[in-house]
This record gives sequence, C-alpha cells and structure tokens, in this order.
Amino acid sequence: MATISNNAALIVPPPTSKGITNDIRGVKPPVAVPNDWAWVIWVLGALVALVAAVWAWRRWQKQRLHKLMVPPTPPHVRARQRLHAALTHIQDPRLFCGEVSGALRVYLEERFRFHATERTTEEFLIELQNTNILTVQQKQSLTDFLQSCDLLKFARYEPAESALRDLHHCALRLVDETQYERVTAEGATVNA
Repeated sequence: MATISNNAALIVPPPTSKGITNDIRGVKPPVAVPNDWAWVIWVLGALVALVAAVWAWRRWQKQRLHKLMVPPTPPHVRARQRLHAALTHIQDPRLFCGEVSGALRVYLEERFRFHATERTTEEFLIELQNTNILTVQQKQSLTDFLQSCDLLKFARYEPAESALRDLHHCALRLVDETQYERVTAEGATVNA
C-alpha cells in the first residue's frame, strides 16, 4: 500500500526566545517631495484673485454711477398731489378735512422743518405765532383753516361742498405762496 505523505506542508519554526520576529516592519510616514514651482502657483493664484476683486469693484462703481439719480420730489409737489387725492373724499367731510389738514401739516413740516404733525392745533398755532416762517396774513389764513378743519373733524359740523372746496383752495393757496423763499428789500432770504 502506498503511504500518503505531506512533504509540501508548511513548517512553522518555533518562536524565538524573545518572541519578536524581524520579518515585518511598521508603516513609515509619507515622504515629502519638494516642488520648486509651488511659490509660482501661489503668486499666480493671488494675482488672479486681486484682478478679479479690482474688476468687480470697478464694475460695481460703474453701475452705481450710471444709475439714474432720481431727485427727491419737492414738498410743494407732494403736498399738491396729496391735496388733489383728497378731493376724492369730498363726499365725506370728516375724512376730507383729515386728508387736507394732514397734507398741509406734512407740507409745513417738510418745507420748514416745523413739527406740525406731532402737535395739536392749539400747540401748533402757539408755536407758529412765535416764528417768522409765515407772513401775518398766512398765519391768520392757516389759523382759520386749521380751526375750520377741527370743527369739521371733531364737532361733526356738516358743511356744504362749496365750503369744503374753499378749504381745499385755502390749503392750495398756502402751498403756492410758501413753496419758494422770499427775498426782502434788503436782499435777505426768508422762507416763504
């Protein structure tokens, strides 16, 4: 009978007395490969970024300067627009007077930097009498106008449409008279 043998079997050597084998070593860290052109890449990148920033800034400046500058609407024009819009409420006297009075108060505040919208009519008129913003006739006209509006707003007085149109005309006349600065005989400029 034939004997079966295993001559190709792996023979494992017995461990050494130290228990350490020298045939497998640990992984070494990567070796840095010097690149003599790295500084060129960094400089080119910085130049490209700088050129892009300058281009973007110039484009922004150009767009900002080329935008059509819309001048602000003068106070007298806005007042006329609001007074014209108030005419749509002439059938409701309280609303109409509130709109007309509000338009005139806002105009006086914008035109003369006079705090007309934050005060009652009495406070406003007392302060107005101590200024030279308006002429005596304009002050009297404004006093009559504001008192008539208060009568309509708070006393529930119901006037005819012609009286409402007179109030509207009075407000327009005051805006027309005060839209420009007056020059006195001495040459001094006075707000009017």
